[in-house]
Amino acid sequence: MEQSVVRLTHCQKDIFCFSVPDNCPHCGGALRGGRLQEAPVSLPSPFSNGHKTSCCLLIAPAHDNLSREFDGMSDLHTGISNMSGVVYNYTRSGVGKQPTGWERCVSVPLVRPDMFHLLAQWDQYLERFSEGSLWDPAWHRFDEDDHNCFSFCLQFINSVLAAEGRSPLSRDAFIHSFILPKMRRVSKYTTLYQHIQRHRYYLVDRQEDTPVTTETRTPNDQRD
Repeated sequence: MEQSVVRLTHCQKDIFCFSVPDNCPHCGGALRGGRLQEAPVSLPSPFSNGHKTSCCLLIAPAHDNLSREFDGMSDLHTGISNMSGVVYNYTRSGVGKQPTGWERCVSVPLVRPDMFHLLAQWDQYLERFSEGSLWDPAWHRFDEDDHNCFSFCLQFINSVLAAEGRSPLSRDAFIHSFILPKMRRVSKYTTLYQHIQRHRYYLVDRQEDTPVTTETRTPNDQRD
């Protein structure tokens, strides 16, 4: 199980670790029972259980990545979660509907919580879209570049936007606005986590913001 990353502040340093040490790794001063500039805080992980999400685009390491890690080099796989956390995803054999297997992934919310009318129709939209001939391997072949898991997700998102009377998103616009910010956060968090695994601590001069941030935009926040 992944450990939580803790941030604490001492002697004008931000110290990142898995648990609060007895002494400051920078100055040697007592930390447990001593005075900290701020109470230790746990950094939010960029990963979530896709089956506990609803109405999200999910990003996970592809199945040929045996370690199932976001290592920055292996291929990624994408899917869409329904209201119950079942993940619809397109592969060479067509659209799969998986109730398990997406327990550690990156989640991109696709609708705002206040859009109740869309939430009520989400499963119907997703089921109808996934049954289209475009995703039937008897009619269209999977292509790694032009007709793949991401094509399935983006075309579904645009079909929902069209039903809402909104403008479609281009592939580049969606990746730039919604995917890259998430993956940059994953990269920073993973680098930090691996450093702590190797060295027990990561120290940096005191700063106002942590190196891991969150994003709250959804595709339905786009401007037409």
